[in-house]
Amino acid sequence: MEESSTPEATAQAIVINPGDADAVANIGANVRNGPGLAYGIVGGVQQGEKLSLTGRNGDTSWYQVELTDGTEGWVFGQLLSINSSVSSGALAVVEVEPPAAASGGAPAAVAAIAPVASGSFELGGQAFGAPYGQMQFAGMNWIKRQHKWGPGNTGQEVAGTISDAHNAGFKILLSIPGPSHPSSINYAEYVGFLGRVAALPDPPDAIEVWNEQNIDREWPNGQISPQTYVQSMLAPAYQAIKGANSSVMVVSGAPAPSGFFGGCSPSGCDDAAYVAGMAAAGAAGYMDCIGIHYNEGIISPTQTSGDPRGNSGHYTRYFWGMVNAYYNAFGGSRQLCFTELGYLSSEGYGGLPGGFSWAGNVTVGQQAQWLAEATSLAASSGKVRLLIVWNIDSTTWGNDPQAGYAIIRKDGSCPACGALSQIMGG
Repeated sequence: MEESSTPEATAQAIVINPGDADAVANIGANVRNGPGLAYGIVGGVQQGEKLSLTGRNGDTSWYQVELTDGTEGWVFGQLLSINSSVSSGALAVVEVEPPAAASGGAPAAVAAIAPVASGSFELGGQAFGAPYGQMQFAGMNWIKRQHKWGPGNTGQEVAGTISDAHNAGFKILLSIPGPSHPSSINYAEYVGFLGRVAALPDPPDAIEVWNEQNIDREWPNGQISPQTYVQSMLAPAYQAIKGANSSVMVVSGAPAPSGFFGGCSPSGCDDAAYVAGMAAAGAAGYMDCIGIHYNEGIISPTQTSGDPRGNSGHYTRYFWGMVNAYYNAFGGSRQLCFTELGYLSSEGYGGLPGGFSWAGNVTVGQQAQWLAEATSLAASSGKVRLLIVWNIDSTTWGNDPQAGYAIIRKDGSCPACGALSQIMGG
């Protein structure tokens, strides 16, 4: 994929001619009752739908619109193509009352449109290519890459990856699991590798110690145990990494969100039970940040109830359910690092494989909106240190529809880039 020299142009790569209308929607989008993500949804527009513009907000990032059916509301400007005959400066600036606070125990929804204040919270994304312009436009300063360790690795295998990220102006999180469906793990060799990576002349900024170690795709079946992970891997890895370079942040491996196992056994472990087991085994003393994944959401992260699927009360259905389960397991002694947070949309690709059919109604507009809301909520919570968006640019589509999570869509557009830029003050 070619990268535009201007990230703003890349973030809205698809352009539809509005014809004789004031504007046209480049992609499906929500229509809200105010200029921001925290305002309520009053309708929606489809790709190609024509709109009349009746006003704008102060910085012209949102437009007040009238739909063909007479509905009035607001649409994020980067999702529209504006007729060249329409002058934004000629549109009246419309003042709107601030949105009401959210209910359900979450922070006020107004946080979902407020730029993130400077502080310890940072944003990044997992990338497969080099979409640096789009990521910078979105307000990201971290990039995540994954390296599957194998016996015999020296550390030099990741040196170029680290330098490439740093040369592009990004901090880098290296997630370092082993091969899929392992029959055994040589802990000493793995820990030695992490120490050598941390000792590189140009080291990574953070290392995630393994990945989804609570399921047998990533850990030997019959040996899954939070105590074993902490005592045989995380603790010695922390010591090796910090002994080589104390500035490298150590992130615990993020478990796979799951309620499948009904508890914890050597064959598999639900993530809440696994995280509680890690805490009991003393994991807080061997990490700087708690690794966490969230990738099954189909409603706004501001909601704490109302998921339409079965088992709607399960914590993994909700952003706050995940945050509170992990944070509280450690009594607030460590912040969270989302090493994957994403929303799946099949828009532009067709039907989802059966195991992912739960996301069949999620639009790209909702993906953008919810990622922006989750970012703002995470930043304002005080519980989250780092949020890595899963993912930026995957083109893999099949039984594992990674491209459906990508914020750079099949047509080259990136609605989420603009939404995140607004949140991150870009």
